[in-house]
Formats: sequence, structure tokens, C-alpha cells
Amino acid sequence: MQSKITSELEELELLFDIARTFDKHVELRTALGPLLSLLEVRAGLTWGMVTLLDRATGVLKIEEAYGLSAEEKKRGVYRLGEGLVGRVFESGIAVTVPDLSKETHFLNRAKNRTKEDMAGLSYYCVPIRSGGNVIGTLSSERRIPDEELEAQMAWDRAFLEKVSSIIADSAKLRERITEEQFRLHRSGGLAADERINRDQSGGRIISGSEIIGTSNALRGVHEMLSQVAPSDATVLVTGESGTGKELIAVEIHRLSKRVGAPLIKVNCAAIPESLIESELFGHERGAFTGADKQRKGRFELAHNGTLFLDEIGELSPQVQGKLLRVLQERELERVGGTATIKVDARLIAATNRNLEEEVKSGRFRDDLYYRLNVFPLHIPPLRERKSDIVLLADHFTEKYAYKNGKLIKRISTPAIDLLTSYTWPGNVRELENAIERAVILSKDQVIHSYDLPPSLQSAVSTNTEPTTTLEAALSRLEKELIVEALKIADGNMAAAARRLGITERQMGLRVHHYGINWRFYRTTKM
Repeated sequence: MQSKITSELEELELLFDIARTFDKHVELRTALGPLLSLLEVRAGLTWGMVTLLDRATGVLKIEEAYGLSAEEKKRGVYRLGEGLVGRVFESGIAVTVPDLSKETHFLNRAKNRTKEDMAGLSYYCVPIRSGGNVIGTLSSERRIPDEELEAQMAWDRAFLEKVSSIIADSAKLRERITEEQFRLHRSGGLAADERINRDQSGGRIISGSEIIGTSNALRGVHEMLSQVAPSDATVLVTGESGTGKELIAVEIHRLSKRVGAPLIKVNCAAIPESLIESELFGHERGAFTGADKQRKGRFELAHNGTLFLDEIGELSPQVQGKLLRVLQERELERVGGTATIKVDARLIAATNRNLEEEVKSGRFRDDLYYRLNVFPLHIPPLRERKSDIVLLADHFTEKYAYKNGKLIKRISTPAIDLLTSYTWPGNVRELENAIERAVILSKDQVIHSYDLPPSLQSAVSTNTEPTTTLEAALSRLEKELIVEALKIADGNMAAAARRLGITERQMGLRVHHYGINWRFYRTTKM
């Protein structure tokens, strides 16, 4: 028997418990599961689903839904006007369906639900509004006897509208907190020692993205990324090693219309040249020794999705030629096969090499370069986005503190000064490794400068500034080299001079200048 709310007091108590549920969760999405459970157990409203607008893509994403797996939720999107959910979002007007079996083609989310199972189920979908704008939808179902249909449906719809208002208020509050964090980061309003781990979204410029940073350089990348992502254009991502080129590829795929299809990643530098052709294009059984069965290549696996080729500058000229044909003709042949296979895969390539120089030197095909360079996207090195260093350090601190079961409350001022003054030749990857090491070494819930790798330590921070002049340092080195040569030559001035590549006269002058007793190094023969 499904639960029903029979009094205003019960309704108020449930609304209060729902509001308290949102207060207990830092992230909005983690509160939605408990919300749908409350609706089912306390109000008898089943099969709940919450969708929220993804501003980066302009589509509704399923944030929580009964009967869907985590992977189905991740892939689930509604576009403007698509299905009942999309229509409610587009119009901002709630929809009720007295008999769900009549809308099976829109609403059957579970494979084992038949039309008979859905007969008599009433369906509700109400908009979630924030500041006059619709930001998502809340939907649910209930089985209602015919004699109670009209009254119960009116109550359900009104109650769900109250719940949607709580969701909207919660979302708006979290958005304000995020904006305030951004404002503080930009204005430097947090003292260095007061920077503690924050919600990861506080430093991100892209909703739902793994790309972290607020610098102007990264914002420029984001703007270009958001423009090219919805298209099918080939993208060439360039940048130094460790800048996050793979994350950019993942983000382009996430914001593209191919998001529901596979993203296949290939590191061209990690696969031997003898195998790369088979990896990309597949092979037939018996094509070569060890090919005991037919195997699809990465292009086929990425059909209707995206193929990311990292370190594409490492491909041999032979493979470059075959790759060019696939890009031009959108078809391939497996190694050892004759059948032509059509493929529709968007290509994103990445390299830390200067492909223009590679083309000039003849190491990279110019026609392939022009085919790849449809939309170039350069990722700036970390030394050009200094304002992102602290945000990234906070993110990695939280990540590795959780991974290692440690509590890290803050990064000390000297450590932050060290992080921001270092040039980071290894870019974000080097920063991540440095923070992981510091988290492991930390003993007092604080990351100190001495927890960071020695390679980051400067002369000032370690009190090892040069205390002598260049001329004095060179003289000291010269004397040490002469003494060492005399030791090896058993005090023989001529042999020591030859070892040092100078004349005997120059040797004599330097020995006299430094007051070296060459006889002291002669070996007495018995």
C-alpha cells in the first residue's frame, strides 16, 4: 500500500525534512537521491527523476532518476522540446498525464515495464524555476483509484511544485557560494594561510568539467573550446607536456553531440611502430604472426563517437599516409583485409611537438598536417597561468588527502610562495606529483614548504644564496682542477698540463699563482 499525506501537518513535516536533506549535503546532486526516497516512502510518489540544465551544452542532464544505472544517468540528456520533460522545460508549464500507458513511448524507463503495468499510473512533470528562469524539471508517478483521481492529482502537482521550489533555492544558494569563491580568488581576499580545501567547483570555469582555473589564458581556451565542441571539426591540441591536452579532448567530447557515443584514446608514443597500424585500423585473422582472430581497430570502436590520438607527431610516415586516407575518405581496410569499412569518428589530435617545424624538416606529412589543423587549440603552460596554481594545488591536495586517508586543512604561506615562484617545466602534471608527495609527507594537517620536492626549493627559501663573486668561484674551481691533475700525474707537471689541455708554461704560472707545492704530490719510489 503506497503512502499518502493526509494532513497539512504531515505535508509541512515532509517539506521540512526535504529542506533539511539539502542542508546536510554540500553538493546538490548528492541530495537528490535522498529526496526521491523521501517522495516515495513518505508521499507515495514513485519513479522520481530530476533533470538540471547544463549551461555549457544547453541540454537537460539527468542528475538523479529511479530505475536508471549510473552510466544511463550519465548519458541521459533531454534537448529543448524533446519528450514531455523537454516540453515542460521549454514551456515552463507543468504537465500531468492521468494514464501513463498512453505515453509509453516517452516514459518507459525500465525495460521490464509493460503497458499493462503502467495503466492507471498518473505522471507529473513540473519545472524547476530560479530567478524567473527554468533550470530543470522534477517528475514522478502515482497509481490512483479512479474515484480519487482528480483530487489526488491536484494535490500531487501542487506538492511537487513546492518541492521544485526547494530544489531551485538550494541550487541558487550553491551558485552564490561558488560566485563568492570566484570573487575572493580574483580579489585575493583570502590570506594565504587561510586557504583551505574548498568544493572543487569553486575553481572551475566549466560546469561538470575536470578543467580547473580562472586565468585569462585558460578562459580563452574555454571560449574556443565551447565554440568548436558542438561541431564535428577536427581539433589539433598543442601544448607542452603535462598541460592537460587529454582533459581538453575529454571536454570537447563531453560538450559535443557525440557525448553518448564512445571516446577512444590512443597514445601513439606508447605503441610500438609495428603494432600501431593494427591498433588504429584493426586486423583480420592470420594477417600476421599471432593474429589468431579478427580485431577491430580504434577507428571502428570510435564509430559515431570521438577518437583522441595523443602524441600524433610520433607516427611513422607510413602510418601517417594511411591515417590521411581515413580522414579524407572516412573509410578504412583492416590489416590483412580487403573489405572497405565506413567509419564516422570525430578526430582530436594532440602533440607537444612543433608540427610546422616537423613538416619543414620532412618528418611529418604536410597534407596530413593541414588535414589535422582545421581548428588549432593551444594550451598555455602553467608558468603563463600563475593565478591557477593555488586552485590546482587545492584541488590536488583534496584529491590525494582523500586517497591517502589524511586530513589536510591548508597550505602554508611559504609553501604557496614556493609554488607560485617556481616555473613548472613539467606543468600541471609536475604540480600534481609535487602535491601528492607533500600530502604523504605532511604530519600536522598542513602542507609546508619543506614537504615539497627539493627541486622546487629556491636559494632564498633555503638560505643558500651565493656568498662569493664569480671570479672567486672560478679561481677556486681552477685550483681544485690543477691539484686533482697533479694527484693523478704523481706530481708530474708536464703530464698534469697535458691532462688539463694547457701548456707547461701555463701550468707553471698557475701553480706559482695559487702557491701549490707540486712536489707534495710526487710518489716516493722505494
